[in-house]
Amino acid sequence: MAINEKKNINRGNVKDTPKNTPKTTPKKKAEESKAADLWARVRDYLIGVYNELKKVYWPDRRTLVAYTAVVLVAVAIVSGLLWIFDNAISFLLNLLFKAVG
Repeated sequence: MAINEKKNINRGNVKDTPKNTPKTTPKKKAEESKAADLWARVRDYLIGVYNELKKVYWPDRRTLVAYTAVVLVAVAIVSGLLWIFDNAISFLLNLLFKAVG
């Protein structure tokens, strides 16, 4: 009996759908629904961003200045190393070009 019940599942036959329901939704309602859905998603996103920003650790001024100094010193060291390597490779390539050419 259970097998027969599975065969009688509503598959959207024409006789199963009521005659008074429209087959397609009006275009205006669909556009309004999309706009409302968009604003709801934007609102939910902004609420989520606000909630996440409340969880962020915001350092005090002294810590911020110390971290900024560390970053600036690290950038200066790395840029100095890149400049040294660039000049060394340039010097070696010039020697190679003079030897070959």
